[in-house]
Amino acid sequence: MSINATLFIQAIVFLILVWFTMKFVWPPIAKALDERAQKIAEGLAAADRAKTELTAANQRVEKELSQARNESASRLADADRRAQAIIEEAKARATEEGNKIVASARAEAEQQTVQAREALREQVAALAVKGAEQILRKEVNAGVHADLLNRLKTEL
Repeated sequence: MSINATLFIQAIVFLILVWFTMKFVWPPIAKALDERAQKIAEGLAAADRAKTELTAANQRVEKELSQARNESASRLADADRRAQAIIEEAKARATEEGNKIVASARAEAEQQTVQAREALREQVAALAVKGAEQILRKEVNAGVHADLLNRLKTEL
């Protein structure tokens, strides 16, 4: 055989191999490569979407946390104001109650003073009558001299 025939046969075998590869081998490989490229693209797109969703979720969380902080701060401030108002109200009630107790005690003391003075007047009048009896050595009739005794009580 000559070199030209060998070359020609090898070229035909090569062309048959290329045709066979292009017809039966290359399409599944290209299809697998395309599917793989599509999966990678979808994965990258999903990663980008997840990244943007994560950023948005982080922003929402940060916003809700700041709102919760503000709300808790305002609730604490309201609670402090309410506590101060309750304390002031309790102080006012206690002061009012104390004033009532002091006024009641003063009135009671005044009443007891008046009663003590009346009792003392009665005793002084009785002593005065007994003293006058002993001085005069005779009995003084309280019923007869009631007007005189009443004037004596009021003078004492």
